[in-house]
Amino acid sequence: LPNSPYAASKAASDLMVRAYNETFGLPVVTTRCSNNYGPYQFPEKLIPLMLTRALHDQPLPVYGDGNNVRDWIYVTDHCDGIWQSLTKGKLGAVYNLGGECELSNLEVVNTLLDAVGKPTSLIQFVTDRPGHDRRYAMDVALARKELDWRPMTTFKQGIEATVEWYLANRDWWINLLPETQKLTAKLYGGN
Repeated sequence: LPNSPYAASKAASDLMVRAYNETFGLPVVTTRCSNNYGPYQFPEKLIPLMLTRALHDQPLPVYGDGNNVRDWIYVTDHCDGIWQSLTKGKLGAVYNLGGECELSNLEVVNTLLDAVGKPTSLIQFVTDRPGHDRRYAMDVALARKELDWRPMTTFKQGIEATVEWYLANRDWWINLLPETQKLTAKLYGGN
């Protein structure tokens, strides 16, 4: 039951894949994941956006009251889940791949601020986006049972590795900031 066009587009893609499987016998396995994070993530996503802005002492735009909850999965755990789904999954099956780590956006932002020694005064609450879901959660029971898959990286381990990577690879993301600032202005109302 998607609440926004963004969420509806995700549901529509699942339905399109299912239809090709049912109608034409296309061999498919569908995976759905929770919020990914880790190295090389484009800086318009929450974790790299907040991290790169904090490193430049810029305001950190947080939607609403910051209590929207998301499940977080480290990128290598997600990649492993995709691989397990492709090599062990049943054709036509849908596997949810989540990190089993539900945190509010505010908890994530505060974790990042602590990691780089920046003050919470950088947080700036902005108007929530229309149709923004309060919570996204994943039930990974089928992936555990049929694929013997589970996330291996704790949020603490993953966020430490992510922060270290962004600190060590400024040359990679610094050139993306002009484009990121344009997207941020659109998404967060000029912040």
